[in-house]
Amino acid sequence: MATQDLQNFLGGLENDSALFHPKQLRKRLDALEDLDIRLGDFCAARYINGPDARIANHARAMRAKLEAANTALYESIRSEIVRGAPPHLLLQWIQAPAGREQTASGLGYDYRDEVVTGVLQLREPSESRLHPLPEMVFYQPTPVRHILHLITASAFSQGDVFVDLGSGLGHVALLASMLTGVRSFGIEVDPAYVASARECAQSLHLSQVSFIREDARAADLSSGTVFYLYSPFTGSVLADVLARLEQQSKSRPIRIGALGPCACILARESWLKPIAPPDPKQITVFQRRL
Repeated sequence: MATQDLQNFLGGLENDSALFHPKQLRKRLDALEDLDIRLGDFCAARYINGPDARIANHARAMRAKLEAANTALYESIRSEIVRGAPPHLLLQWIQAPAGREQTASGLGYDYRDEVVTGVLQLREPSESRLHPLPEMVFYQPTPVRHILHLITASAFSQGDVFVDLGSGLGHVALLASMLTGVRSFGIEVDPAYVASARECAQSLHLSQVSFIREDARAADLSSGTVFYLYSPFTGSVLADVLARLEQQSKSRPIRIGALGPCACILARESWLKPIAPPDPKQITVFQRRL
């Protein structure tokens, strides 16, 4: 059954003459997902040799062909960014509805995250902390659809400076700058993540984006106007950072976007109020309560 299913699926891909057109990215991503599922079932079903080995090799060759077509598109998007042109190609893909016409729920990932991963080509550090420091949380990337919501809800202007506190690999700061033109900073305590983020910014010629290896409790926050936290730390560390942000808010208007458990903590801060009614499934943006 697994053999016939995989053969039929591969035949359908071979007969789809439009599949490798640049505009069929979403269809190729869906095909890659389905192919990996079928190939996994096929390989698990039997010891592969003889005719079965040819089918498996055919499937792997098709996967490589699909991935090559996607890589070519990602490179064209990267070239647009390197030239400093408005990111029309990138927006064309990440502002479209999610793959299979559905959007992931909660903190799950969808089609847009695949696109951004392919474009940014962020290098996952081989030497980062295996265990976070006390009260610091394991890094988890913010889903792209939430970053788009953050940009909209924060109402970025050219005078804004965006600061991602606990920036990890840096894709939030990178996207914020690419899509809005604002100056962006990522503050991250792990040097391996900082190195990867800087490498990406340099490869894309994004001079408006900087990454700083620093503890958020000690970093210079004086230029920031929009801050973001995806629950990078808890307990006394979060309390100390919020106290510093409160002090910053006394000298100028700031907004703070939060996602995950820390959003509930910010909602309890007497000096903050949400700009719009909080939605636990989205980023909440706060401003100082007058």
